[in-house]
Amino acid sequence: MKLSDYVIDFVASLGIRHAFVVSGGASIHLLHSLNNRPGIMPICPHHEQAGAMAADAYARASGNLGCAIGTSGPGATNMITGIAGAWFDSVPVLYITGQVTTFRLKGDSGVRQYGFQETEIIPMVEPITKYSVQIADAAQIRYELEKAVHIARIGRPGPVLIDLPDDLQRTEIETDDLEGYTPEFSPAPAPEARDIDQILVRLAAAERPVMIFGTGVRLAGAAAEARQLVERWEVPVLTTWGAKDLLPGDHLQNVGTFGTHGTRAGNFAVQNADFVLSIGARLSTRETGSPLSEWARGADVAVVDIDPAELRKFETFNRPVEQALVADAGATIRALLARNDASTGDLTEWAERIAGWRRDYPAVPGDATNSVDVHPYALMDGLTAAAPPDLHIFTDTGCSVAWLMQAFGVSGTQRTYHDFNNTAMGWGLPAAIGGALALGRQTLCLTGDGSLMMNLQEMATVAHHNLLVKTIIVDNRGYSMVRQTEEQWLGGINVGTSDDSGLGFPDWVALAESFGLSAQSVGKNADIAGALADLFAAEGPAVLHIDIHHAHRVIPQVAFGYGIEDAEPHLPRDEFLAQMIVDPLPRSKDPTDPARTLPTFAERKS
Repeated sequence: MKLSDYVIDFVASLGIRHAFVVSGGASIHLLHSLNNRPGIMPICPHHEQAGAMAADAYARASGNLGCAIGTSGPGATNMITGIAGAWFDSVPVLYITGQVTTFRLKGDSGVRQYGFQETEIIPMVEPITKYSVQIADAAQIRYELEKAVHIARIGRPGPVLIDLPDDLQRTEIETDDLEGYTPEFSPAPAPEARDIDQILVRLAAAERPVMIFGTGVRLAGAAAEARQLVERWEVPVLTTWGAKDLLPGDHLQNVGTFGTHGTRAGNFAVQNADFVLSIGARLSTRETGSPLSEWARGADVAVVDIDPAELRKFETFNRPVEQALVADAGATIRALLARNDASTGDLTEWAERIAGWRRDYPAVPGDATNSVDVHPYALMDGLTAAAPPDLHIFTDTGCSVAWLMQAFGVSGTQRTYHDFNNTAMGWGLPAAIGGALALGRQTLCLTGDGSLMMNLQEMATVAHHNLLVKTIIVDNRGYSMVRQTEEQWLGGINVGTSDDSGLGFPDWVALAESFGLSAQSVGKNADIAGALADLFAAEGPAVLHIDIHHAHRVIPQVAFGYGIEDAEPHLPRDEFLAQMIVDPLPRSKDPTDPARTLPTFAERKS
C-alpha cells in the first residue's frame, strides 16, 4: 500500500469526514490520496493559516479530532497561528506537514537549508503541540500516527504534528508488518473523598459563594452534569468565555461573564464572594485582571484543574489558593453530585444582591436600544432574539467577541466559539467553515472589519462549497479595541488602528458580491431585526454588513492596574463603594489614607 494512502485511511478511520489542505510539492501525494479515499473529503482553503484554524473549529464543533495538511516551508509555517490557537484552548487536532525528501534534508551539515523549501518545523511547533515528530522511516508510520492521536486526546487535550518527507509518502509499505502503538492506561485524575469533603465544608460555611465553570467542563464531557449541579446547589454561577454557552442567558443563577471584559454584575459577584469554587477554568489574566493577587481577595478559593502547572501559577503570582485540586472536571462534578450531604446556608440576601447588580447594570444598556444608529449592544440584543435555537456562532477577536460574551443571551442548544486564548484576528471565518462542515448545517461568523481582512479570501471557500455560513461584519473602520487602549494610555492618538491612521478597507457589500455571496448593509437600529431575519432565512451563504460609529467601545472594560470590579467608565465613587462588601483597593499602602479606592484614570495620569 502507498504510505500516503495509509495515512489518509487512518485519518478517515477516526471518523474525520473533512480534511483541510493546501496543495504543494511536498504534500501533493497526501492530497491525491485524500481525493481518492471515499468517506473523507479534501477542503482546499486559500491559505494554510485558514486551514489550520478550520481544523481547530472542526474539532471543537464535532467533539472529534480535526485534521489539516500543509506542504513544507511556508506551507508549514503558515499553519503555526492556527496550531497555537488549538494549543492554548486544548483542542485535539492532527496536523500533518509535508517535508522535502529524506535525501535532501540538511541533517547536521550546518547549512540553513539544503532541500528546496526545507524548513525545520518540528522545533518551531514543539512549544505549541503536545507531540511533534518527523518520520524518518516508513515503518514508523502506524506507530507514530497512533501515538500522536492518543496523546492529542488524553489528559488536557491539544494539537499534535507529524512531519512527513515526500519520498516516504510515496513509498510502498506492507501494512501487516507495521508496528502499532500500545498506550499505557492512564485514567483521568479523580478527586479523593477528602478533597470533596473540604469543598463541602467551605460551601456550607460560605455566605457569598459563587461557582465558576470553564472550558474544561466541556472537554470532560460534563456539560449536562454541570447544569445538574447548578440546579441542585442553587449557587450563583459565573462562566469564562469558553463556557458561556453552558447555561441559558436568562437562567436565574447565571450571573454572566467576568474579568477585564466581563459584566459589571459578574465582576461585583466574584470580587465580593467569600468562597469561589472554580472547575475547569484556567483563570487567565483576562478573567482575574492584573495583578492576580487582587482577584477574589475576600474569598477562600478552590480550583479544580487537570493541569498541575495551571494550579502552581497561583502561588507563583502571589495569589495562593486555599485548595488546589489536580482532577478531571467531569470526575469532580460527578463526585459532588454523588454527595447528598452538600448544603449551603441561607443565600437569600446574596441572591438578592446579585439580582440587583444584574438589574442595575444590564449588559445591554438602555441608551443602546434607544439609539437611532446601530449600537453594538443593541445588535447583540437583536441577535439574541433572532438567532435560531441551534445556532453555532464563531466569533473573531476584538470588540466583536467582547460584545458577544457580555451581551448575547444563549438559549436552546446554541454554542459560542472563539480561539479564546490566542485570539487571532481572522479566526472567525475559517472557523465557521470548519463548524459548518462538522455540523452539516448553518453557522454564523461574527467578525469585525479588521479581523475579516486577515482571512477574507475564505469567502471564496464558502461560495465554492455553497456552505451555510452566515457572516455578520461589524464595521467600525478599524481596530476599535486597540483604539480603546490608545485612549487609555496614549492620549487617544491612533496609529495603524483606523481608516485615517494607516488602514484601508473595501466596500464590503461589493466585495461579498464579487465572491458570489448575497449581501446587504444596515446602519440603523430599526433595521436590525429585519436584516437578521433575512440573513438566517437565506437558503445559502449570506453576508450582513453592519455600519456602526467608530467611537463605540467595550463597556465596561478594566484598565491595567485596577481590580476587575472597578471597570471603565468608572462609576461615581459613592455608587462604587456602595457595591463593595469586600474592602476596595486602597490608593496607597498607607492604612490611614481615607481615600480607599484607586484614582480614576485622569487622576492617575496627572
